[in-house]
Amino acid sequence: MISWNRPLPGVRLDGPRQLIPGCEWHISSLGRSYFVNHNTRTTSWKKPVPDRPAGSLTPECIIEGHSECIWSLACVGSNIMSASGDGSIGQWRRDGGPVGEPLTCGRTWVMSLAVSPDQTMVVSGSRDGRLWLWNVKQAGVVGDPWEGHSAAARSLYWSLNAREVVSGSEDGTIRRWNPNTGRQIAPPIETGHGWVLAVKYSQPGDKFASCGGDNVIRVWSKDGKLLIEIKGHDWSVRCLCWSKDGAYIFSGSADMTIRKWQSIDGKQLVVLRGHTSSIRSICLSPDERHLFSASEDCSVRIWDLNTNEQTGDPLLHDDELLAIAIASDGRYIASAGLDKKIYVWSLEAALKQSGDRVHVCAYIAVVSITSNWPCTMATRSPTGS
Repeated sequence: MISWNRPLPGVRLDGPRQLIPGCEWHISSLGRSYFVNHNTRTTSWKKPVPDRPAGSLTPECIIEGHSECIWSLACVGSNIMSASGDGSIGQWRRDGGPVGEPLTCGRTWVMSLAVSPDQTMVVSGSRDGRLWLWNVKQAGVVGDPWEGHSAAARSLYWSLNAREVVSGSEDGTIRRWNPNTGRQIAPPIETGHGWVLAVKYSQPGDKFASCGGDNVIRVWSKDGKLLIEIKGHDWSVRCLCWSKDGAYIFSGSADMTIRKWQSIDGKQLVVLRGHTSSIRSICLSPDERHLFSASEDCSVRIWDLNTNEQTGDPLLHDDELLAIAIASDGRYIASAGLDKKIYVWSLEAALKQSGDRVHVCAYIAVVSITSNWPCTMATRSPTGS
């Protein structure tokens, strides 16, 4: 759990929904965190973790290697990339083995990632607001950092045509960059969000959406003009993603809901409820039949978008989640957060629990991968057929 300021001894630190029900987080007179669990009538230095019901699904692999929390994930081909508060970007095989050495540029937190459409380059966003471009195969930084933001770069996205990278920051701005030069291609957009927590291009490329601390989703034209404001969430909007055709936006919020909106007019179509804390990351399956959400309640949940209901049991971590990503072939998802570990889950196994069937995508051409951007050109068939 992250504390931005040094607390006073004896202060209770947990806010609503920050811990499992029945637990409290305090600071001792020596300045050390301790936890009171009223469910078990115990006090411990260790943060309580959710109980795992008998028969609950376990990850097929747990990847360890980071020394601080993991802020962002992306699936790159058959590998997983992770951005961490330890100042590094890791690349891992699905079985947990590291791919080369970590990418590092000092000790500042790496908070966001975006992968180029050809998967040869990665841009990362740091707590100090700078962006760094990396050559994936050569495992090296390319050129000087991109400078402009005055606070943490919380979100990045690479356009489908590869001509732009868009970034959202705690300084309240969205900036668009030429990835070939590292220079901004237009004046920064003052969003009105306070902190910009997510920004995403639509796949058609004609607009992008942003969200943040003011509870509002804003949709912008490709030249940066505000098209519509979408209101309905009660608390800050932490994450979003688009449907492939650009007709719908999905959003996850600190109000514990996921909502589906028409992008043309902002009409709310669906509200998904089930999480018990803030939702930090969402993504769609390649066939858009399922949506995946990662929450501070230490769980990943899978939603059937035909029935608009949760399918299967929650997939549990031992601490709050910050990021989720899905493989381009739809076979597995990866999740990560404060416990510094990446959990790799078999999507087939997760859906089998609920009697659903996973559709594995056979891709004609891989166009792009980022944590919330499945590829597009695919033929689909049910697993096992």
